[in-house]
Amino acid sequence: MKITHQLKRLALQEDLNFLLTNRIPRLAATRFVGWFSRIRHPWVYRLSMWVWTRFTDLDLSEARHTGFRSLHECFTRELRPGARPVDNTDTVIVSPSDGIVGATGTIEAVGPNRTQVFQIKGFPYLLEDLLGNTPQGTRWASALVGGCYVTLRLTSAMYHRFHAPDHARLSHVTYISGDTWNVNPIALRRIERLFCKNERAVLHLELADGRWLLLVPVAAILVASLRLHALDVPLNLRYPGPNELPCDAHYARGDEIGWFEHGSTIVVLAPPDLSLAPGMVSGRLLRMGEALLRKPAP
Repeated sequence: MKITHQLKRLALQEDLNFLLTNRIPRLAATRFVGWFSRIRHPWVYRLSMWVWTRFTDLDLSEARHTGFRSLHECFTRELRPGARPVDNTDTVIVSPSDGIVGATGTIEAVGPNRTQVFQIKGFPYLLEDLLGNTPQGTRWASALVGGCYVTLRLTSAMYHRFHAPDHARLSHVTYISGDTWNVNPIALRRIERLFCKNERAVLHLELADGRWLLLVPVAAILVASLRLHALDVPLNLRYPGPNELPCDAHYARGDEIGWFEHGSTIVVLAPPDLSLAPGMVSGRLLRMGEALLRKPAP
């Protein structure tokens, strides 16, 4: 009953959110909020938190620290140790973040260099467009045909850090600058190819068992900044390049890879020998560390 009430309240919030955020200059508003959220002043912080908690179910009971000096510190908060138990079953790959499950399904080939997934029922987009239409992105898209995908949506009140879904090496990051459309379900039903229009990064993870998968964090209105521990620069609207960033960062399952400066979406793309874990249906509330994908039986 409590979860049903939360989802209904979230739907009403998102109706208002879509109407407000698509009647303002998105890029200018995003830059302004990025600056405003970092102001360290007690009055600014208290007023911002009062407004934020009026529109969301913000819960700070799991936060590692609560003595925040700015709204940004609260957005990017860490959790106390043990708040997200990680499933260590050998045959699963875990969710990299908290999130609400959106579109899921099989990655399909619909023509030469045309690989299709869905942002929501009835709204397909090409994987090549999401990955940046580069030779490397086209190769990855082709290799993913027959695999699966799942979209994880982070709301503004959620925990915004993301973690390694398995023992893995981050070998490459592609940064793609773009717009900052809202990415809530209402926007996904109205704006075609939305994820392909917004700012995003493509993270290529080589798993310890020889497999690989892609994580694609997608920015949104007020959320155009991504930080990765493997890079010493923020990936945001002011980032000048280069867009292709080789990496060599190693993680154990559950290790933190980076964070959003607010909240947004992560698209997980897996090759054919991986499948979705049971119960991975649209609308499910998922926590970092819970089973997301399954490996084939030995």
